[in-house]
Amino acid sequence: MFNFGDVLDLPLIWGGLIALAVFIYVLLDGFDLGCGILFPFAGSDKNRSRMMNSIAPFWDGNETWLVLGGGGLFAAFPVAYGIIMTGLYLPVIFMLFGLILRGVAFEFRFKSSTHRYIWDSLFFVGSITAAFFQGVMLGSLVHGLDASNRLFTGGPFDWLTTFSIVSGIAVIIGYALLGSTWLILKTEHDLQVWARKISGWLLSALVVAMIIVTIFMYFSDIEALENWFTLARLPYLAPMPIIALILFFIMRKDLTTEREYRPFLLTVALFLMGYIGVCLAIFPYIVPYQMTLHEAAAADTSLSFMLVGAVIMLPIILSYTAYAYYVFKGKTDHEHMY
Repeated sequence: MFNFGDVLDLPLIWGGLIALAVFIYVLLDGFDLGCGILFPFAGSDKNRSRMMNSIAPFWDGNETWLVLGGGGLFAAFPVAYGIIMTGLYLPVIFMLFGLILRGVAFEFRFKSSTHRYIWDSLFFVGSITAAFFQGVMLGSLVHGLDASNRLFTGGPFDWLTTFSIVSGIAVIIGYALLGSTWLILKTEHDLQVWARKISGWLLSALVVAMIIVTIFMYFSDIEALENWFTLARLPYLAPMPIIALILFFIMRKDLTTEREYRPFLLTVALFLMGYIGVCLAIFPYIVPYQMTLHEAAAADTSLSFMLVGAVIMLPIILSYTAYAYYVFKGKTDHEHMY
């Protein structure tokens, strides 16, 4: 069989594909987790039903990208998968518990008439749990994992640090902002007005959270911060705070107008700036500061074989995802549609 490794940097390509899958997951599942985080504050049962209906056609399909990212990590970088999953075993379990809980609550809320408040509460708990532990995992990876001889050598609670907790809170705020700007796009009348108002508060909170996370990185002596200021990466990173500041002011202005699409797109752009910063900080490591992409990669023959499948399947997944969003475009109401 032809080996693409003879002409392509397969570990780098697969690292990019996994990073892309994770980013798409963060965006797509982020807004529906954000709706769940905002769920108790919507003001009425009709508004909560509108929020549910706005994400009903998409929420389970969004998690396709989580499976793709995790499965790709397991197949392309099995050593890294073993270290990361061992080190983050508990937060992964808690995250999955949150996702399962919100999935069950989602289904049962539509069927329940007398105990809907219970499923509303569980939907909120599941959403905030999943979001928080995703942030904890991100913070733990940026902080770094202890590994030696291709094995995790840390303790079961190494992930539980002040920095990871702060990162978890920041992700909750970010997802809530994604959710609120999604509601601006998908709803109208009093719920849209409320979403605009809460988006302004969440935007300010996100900026404060990002500053606090950076301060904690500095005082925690995290290697990622040093990587940001290397001569090789500084030209790429230097414009990003300026771009983020411009995006902040544009979005702040948009929230006082009748614009519906752009606040959500600007939130996506803010997430992209942060994601690029994280990726550049830990590159070329797949296990941060311990193992590079090339050191952890599977054999070139395996990566070549899987790349053929990825080239075929990724356009299909992207196409049906885009088609689903196209079919269910437009505003939602509180009527049962699921």
